[in-house]
Amino acid sequence: MLDDVGLLAARSTVGLSLASHGTQKAFGWFGGPGAKGAAAFMESLGFVPGGRYAQAASCTEIAAGTLITLGFLGSLGPALLLCVQTVAATTVHAKNGFYVNKGGVELNTMYITAALALAIAGPGKFSLDEVLGLQKLHKPLPRWLVLAGGLGGGIFMLTRRTPAKPVAEAAPSSNGSRQEAPASS
Repeated sequence: MLDDVGLLAARSTVGLSLASHGTQKAFGWFGGPGAKGAAAFMESLGFVPGGRYAQAASCTEIAAGTLITLGFLGSLGPALLLCVQTVAATTVHAKNGFYVNKGGVELNTMYITAALALAIAGPGKFSLDEVLGLQKLHKPLPRWLVLAGGLGGGIFMLTRRTPAKPVAEAAPSSNGSRQEAPASS
């Protein structure tokens, strides 16, 4: 019984946190950038058109978070989480090292670990899967196939990026000499 309470607490925390990230991108809730800001950010990462990729990311985060929170459809929620965090870790955070205070992969690593742990443990008794009799979704083969699909989806998304544009060429100054364009952050 306490194990199931622990799983419910973990699912709720991970799921609601992830879903809130999706609503930041989609609607600008919780101080997020909203659809236009998320689209511009996605384009800066090489995902063009940015609006389509921002919408895909936000919908995936909302769906994954909701499925995890409800304990519904086996490992699908954790697999979707694995997909979006693989992309985020690779495109945004890996270059910054590990710790989140430097923009690193710390949070991505925690989300990925939570996704794997929740997929392996299953959602517990306090879940829609339990209520609906969907325990067969938690057998090893379906679990690992769905998780592999989530990882594969993330890798596929990474292949969809357009190559990063080189830093702007040096622009001529008013006196005709060439000056380096400022690097964007």
